[in-house]
Amino acid sequence: MSYFQSEFVANSAAVRVSFGPGVRHRVAEEIERLGAKRALILSTPHQEATAQAFAAEVGALAAGVFAEAAMHTPVSVTEAAMTQVAETGADCIVSVGGGSTTGLGKAIAYRTGLPQIVVPTTYAGSEATPILGQTEEGLKTTLKSAEVQPEVILYDAELVTTLPVEMTVTSALNAIAHAAEGLYAQDRNPLSTALAVEGMRAFANALPAVLAEPGNLDARGETLYGAWLCGTVLGQVGMSLHHKICHTLGGSFDLPHAETHSVMLPHAIGFNAAAVPDQLAIVSEIFDGSSPGTALHDFASRIGAPTALKALGLQEADLDRAASLATKNAYWNPAPLSREGVRALLDDAYHGRQPEL
Repeated sequence: MSYFQSEFVANSAAVRVSFGPGVRHRVAEEIERLGAKRALILSTPHQEATAQAFAAEVGALAAGVFAEAAMHTPVSVTEAAMTQVAETGADCIVSVGGGSTTGLGKAIAYRTGLPQIVVPTTYAGSEATPILGQTEEGLKTTLKSAEVQPEVILYDAELVTTLPVEMTVTSALNAIAHAAEGLYAQDRNPLSTALAVEGMRAFANALPAVLAEPGNLDARGETLYGAWLCGTVLGQVGMSLHHKICHTLGGSFDLPHAETHSVMLPHAIGFNAAAVPDQLAIVSEIFDGSSPGTALHDFASRIGAPTALKALGLQEADLDRAASLATKNAYWNPAPLSREGVRALLDDAYHGRQPEL
């Protein structure tokens, strides 16, 4: 049935998005545009020097730097950041980094209502969504709220030219996962599908050029464009099996976020391919394969992404518990779910086998 033969809903957030080499230097201007005067700059420990450089550039508009953002947004880290927010009187958040830093900024905004400016340094795409994932006592939970949608995003290709190749490919596959699952989302719509297709095409086109020449600003800019498109899909529609498994593996087994998405994506898409062949046919076309799962698996292999969970530190003995956790609570998925089916899928992903579909 055509979308236009029935009712559909498409949500669009009011976000100011800027693309271009050097746009990071507009942070002070964006802080003032928001009517703020004291911005807390966030980063991970690894990117503290970058955060300090941002603080120096905005001068008196900086309330300080909090450089303790961590993967999977631990609530304990958020609570420590909240103390600094209170002590500095911050009235704005500037998140410089990938999904870990963006997640911390969102967690602060959810608790305070403070506006956010995000300057991505990876392709995670979290900045484009009203979704927050948080981890506490070994469990990752997610929520969706307009309070966590950043108001401003600055995509500066110069900031990702030094992103290591291994992080480039896993971060890109993380973003592609948002688009691929969006194709068969229960609440998909013409806008979300168009964004998903364009986002995946941008990555398929630009990633080979990035790997050949990491400093290529045109190619890096196109990958950031793809990240924004794919992230916007994640904010538009609901996700299914792939994201549920990745949240389980990350929150309960502390596997690295982007790498886990890279490994699981071909298997989750292959698992669902028989149930929604029409929606996923475009994946085979874009990534040049005979079927969606195999196309993504081969693409990941060509660009040097990890393809086996055992390489990420998961133990084979953990697969039973992971399958149980991933199917504990009911959620919509185009193909029927069972613990046994998910356990088999995880076994294939653990050993790095190529999906059948």
